[in-house]
Amino acid sequence: MIATFLPVLGIVRPCRHHLSPALHRRWMAHLCGTCLTLRDGHGQLARAATNVDALLVSVLTAAQTETTRGDRRAGPCPARGMRTATVVSGEGAQLAAHAALLLAAGHLTDHVDDGQGVLRHRPAAALTRRIADRWSARARATAPRGFDPSALLAVPARQHAVEHGTGAVTLEAATAPTADAVSAAFVHTAVLAGRPANAAPLATAGAAFGRLAHLLDALDDLDDDRRAGRWNPVDASGAGVAATRTLARRQVEVLGATLPAVELPAPHALDARLAHRLLVHETDRAVVRTLGRSEQPSTDQPPHPGDSDPRRAPRGFVTGCVAAAGLCCTGQLCCADPIVGPWSGQPRPNPCASCCDCTSCGCDCCDSCSGDGCCCDGCCCGD
Repeated sequence: MIATFLPVLGIVRPCRHHLSPALHRRWMAHLCGTCLTLRDGHGQLARAATNVDALLVSVLTAAQTETTRGDRRAGPCPARGMRTATVVSGEGAQLAAHAALLLAAGHLTDHVDDGQGVLRHRPAAALTRRIADRWSARARATAPRGFDPSALLAVPARQHAVEHGTGAVTLEAATAPTADAVSAAFVHTAVLAGRPANAAPLATAGAAFGRLAHLLDALDDLDDDRRAGRWNPVDASGAGVAATRTLARRQVEVLGATLPAVELPAPHALDARLAHRLLVHETDRAVVRTLGRSEQPSTDQPPHPGDSDPRRAPRGFVTGCVAAAGLCCTGQLCCADPIVGPWSGQPRPNPCASCCDCTSCGCDCCDSCSGDGCCCDGCCCGD
């Protein structure tokens, strides 16, 4: 059930057609390393908390380190077609797993508070809240070496204060808790790698990435939140869709401008190139994906109470389970976008079908670059 609410958490989900084979294998090594670190430290259920954005701290830690120490061989896994693989372990993976667990706990708590889907039912809500509380407690007790988790732990309370405060809300204020938490995690990668000079640019990059993730999530949820009458920063701030899109694009620009200031011992190594691809190019793709979904038929005004609302009635628990199984068995969960939520009965974006149309995409190592040169600093798509 928990996996239903944690479907490929995160905005950076590179299609294998957008990465060279070597970079894609390395990305999978960090993804699997985060997943296995969650399992080893917190049990099998915690693997559902694997977050593709949290593994960025694993990539950044490795990119700032001259060696690949900590890599290990992992056994067969269904997610890899029952193949073995070399995966990343060590302090970077531990930081990624720690961040993923706290983010997932906050994500579940938020869903419980909103009563979304099956969590309208009291038993399911109680079970999910218990799991979220356990994950949060375990993360508090197992923080990586030297890491202060206070910024991550404070996100739910700070976000609640923003959403239930009486003063005016801006997009910057609404996204500040997430921005501060991700900034702290990015900065700690410099601590783990022994490169204190990188702390300042990584703080800026982390804040931009955290704010971007929050903004894209708000745009993705906007239609559902309006129908359900839930708080959303796009409407609550009065900024509207257009200003939110502009601010999201600005965060990608900040990432592109800041990342070159991070000192890397081997700029052409796999982890350094992967960090660039994920933080510059794949964040741009995430913006394009989200804006493409939110453009139809998005408006800057929430619906009026008197407007017609042809929503389907929410499904019961058993009926929702049957519908969820149907999504999996018919392949809709992999290919359809949007899908009909199994419990809500409402259309929703499908995070599993976000690769885009791969018939027209290629390695395009240096797409999104401007000027007279290649911003990838010599990266090779054939590696």
